[in-house]
Amino acid sequence: MLKQILARIWALYALIIFVATMMIFVWPITFSFILPEPLGMKVFKSTSGFWMRGFLWLIGCPMRVVHGEHYNPQHNYVVTANHQSFLDVPLLTPFFPGLNKTIAKKSMARIPFFGWIYTRGSVLVDRSSDGSRRSSFEAMKRVLLKENINMAVYPEGTRNRTGKPLKDFYDGAFRLAADCRKDIIPVIIFNTAFALPPSKFFYLWPHKLEMHLLPPITHAGKNFKQLKEETHAAMQQYLLDHDYAPPKG
Repeated sequence: MLKQILARIWALYALIIFVATMMIFVWPITFSFILPEPLGMKVFKSTSGFWMRGFLWLIGCPMRVVHGEHYNPQHNYVVTANHQSFLDVPLLTPFFPGLNKTIAKKSMARIPFFGWIYTRGSVLVDRSSDGSRRSSFEAMKRVLLKENINMAVYPEGTRNRTGKPLKDFYDGAFRLAADCRKDIIPVIIFNTAFALPPSKFFYLWPHKLEMHLLPPITHAGKNFKQLKEETHAAMQQYLLDHDYAPPKG
């Protein structure tokens, strides 16, 4: 019971810190909108990275990136990450080694100020609309082929509440990789569900976070189904090797 109370007090503290720091960093992020790509994304990534590192340190959730050497800056990739918690959302753009945009829910863009920042680093999709899904797929292709920026996707679709290491994957990320002839870099994010559990309302507990990059998976000679199976197997095995499963519920 004491932990439940303290975690909600900590969540209130984190919310205050988040809003206060956001009001500072929203201005240079806004400036990044008017810059041509990829310069605009470079400004956005460096600004959001500085912001998130400070914010996570202040709330007791420092982030560490492991095996960044698997990323080759001479290439761009489809990045596939596991999804356990809302805390995953602000991590990929600032902490993945290369420039990237993330597929994201259109509804989140309506949040004052944060929605503006969220839009800058995202390709937005309304999953209830077939038209939106089609247009977002074309937008992701443009990110990869015209902007030459990495495109990050959470192939589980929604947060993993099963207690298992990984949910089944949707096809989108792998159709994208096959169509654009881009390799995949799987990413494992550790411990966000212990810091900000999907089943608990207004709860935050300090916990060290990690982002692990796995070796790239080549697209060559594979269809999207083969890419999906190979990526899921690699990510699941990595989680099993680390005896990891998010909390259930």
